[in-house]
Amino acid sequence: MKRYGHLYEKIYDKENVKEAILKASKGKRRRKDVTNILNNIEIYTNKIHNMLKNESYIPSPYVVDQIQEGIAQKKRIIYKPNFYPDQIIHWAIILQIRHILTKGMYEFTCGSVPGRGIHYGKRYVERWVKKDKKNTKYYLKLDIRKFYPSVNIKILMNKLKNKIKDNKLLKLLKGILSLADNLPIGILISQWFANFYLQNADHFIKQELKATYYVRYMDDMVIFGRNKKELHKIRRRLSEFLHRESLKLKENWQLFKFEKEPLDFMGFRFYRYKTILRKSVMLRITRRVKKVYKKSKLNYHDACAIISYLGWIKHSDTYNMYLKWIKPYINVKKLKSIIRKHTKKGDAAYENKKKRKLDYA
Repeated sequence: MKRYGHLYEKIYDKENVKEAILKASKGKRRRKDVTNILNNIEIYTNKIHNMLKNESYIPSPYVVDQIQEGIAQKKRIIYKPNFYPDQIIHWAIILQIRHILTKGMYEFTCGSVPGRGIHYGKRYVERWVKKDKKNTKYYLKLDIRKFYPSVNIKILMNKLKNKIKDNKLLKLLKGILSLADNLPIGILISQWFANFYLQNADHFIKQELKATYYVRYMDDMVIFGRNKKELHKIRRRLSEFLHRESLKLKENWQLFKFEKEPLDFMGFRFYRYKTILRKSVMLRITRRVKKVYKKSKLNYHDACAIISYLGWIKHSDTYNMYLKWIKPYINVKKLKSIIRKHTKKGDAAYENKKKRKLDYA
């Protein structure tokens, strides 16, 4: 296995740090602290460069928050790092190691991987179930119990050491990861390390267990097979493998015949020749649309949310649902106009601040 060195110097390179500032600021440019850094980008680039070069960076404690997700209002603990210098340094690291983390990544790993979102996975699931009925007669749906909190930091660091031979970088990563007892939800590097942690499991499923079709979206897994016995065997052996990785499968695994029970996965329900939205997603969309419809004035966030939901509808066979519950209540042109004006206004304000600063200098 190839190990990569001389990475730390690339991380604190000024051009890399500057790019990290711009990446970290995306979607946050209206915040005063972020604006201040962008307006003085050379100063803060030098500060972070020196901080890393001198190895004086000490990760700040995370702000811990609790959120509720989805229709079921599932509670999650998330961790929020400071924008400066922590989020910027996280980006500086990822910009230099992402090619290492994705090298050898299983082809159908989806979620938190550039270019491999929900619609990437959806496209291949649809292709498999339409073209190969024999090998998709049954499906096994699995989920890892409390995945992020269960990730063993020692095992993760050993996996990283097998790929990285830069002691300064490993020390930096260990310092960042030591702020929490496990892999913290909400920070950039956690998303990358989560997929990296499961790479061995992906290859075990494909190469050792010989699964014909397998797709993973973060810690949700779907394995297709031609008979139940084969899939039960895969589940038992996978459970044993994950135990060695300090992980455990949830007990609510499902094994169904595809013709009798369509696959509910990644927000969609997959049938042989059509794909519709999951009921909870449809409910969330219609509720948001009606809520927005009652408002006297639309804002940018409402417009973005509805346009995003329309993307889900576009990639599914739910046009009738759109005609009945969405189209009568929204004006797509108006929504796009709100987003366009907001974007132009934000860009103009940022450019004007830069110009004033240069004129003053």
